[in-house]
Amino acid sequence: MKSLGKTLKDSRDLMSLTLRQVEEAAGISNAYLSQLENDKIKKPSANVLYKLASLYKIELDSLLYAAGIIETEAPQKNKLLNTVKLSNEKLNSEEEQALLDYLKYLRFSGKK
Repeated sequence: MKSLGKTLKDSRDLMSLTLRQVEEAAGISNAYLSQLENDKIKKPSANVLYKLASLYKIELDSLLYAAGIIETEAPQKNKLLNTVKLSNEKLNSEEEQALLDYLKYLRFSGKK
């Protein structure tokens, strides 16, 4: 399981957002966000996680689980689909085709 900080940093990176941009959009201080991403704050409030989940377009349950607030992780399939959906918003047509080709390769490699 990824730490809460790693999950948040990876999600922010996927959105191509700076800490300052997240601060402005979510109303959470830059310093606090940095401490979250560096795992210096282990259990932020559910309200903070809700704001970040909404901004990053990820399942709130994933963040609640990573923070140890709930014991059941979101199903893996939903996390994968959310990541692909989020990534797709930033892909150009060539990148999208390369991703589709790679997924086809993974699915059909070794199957004859």
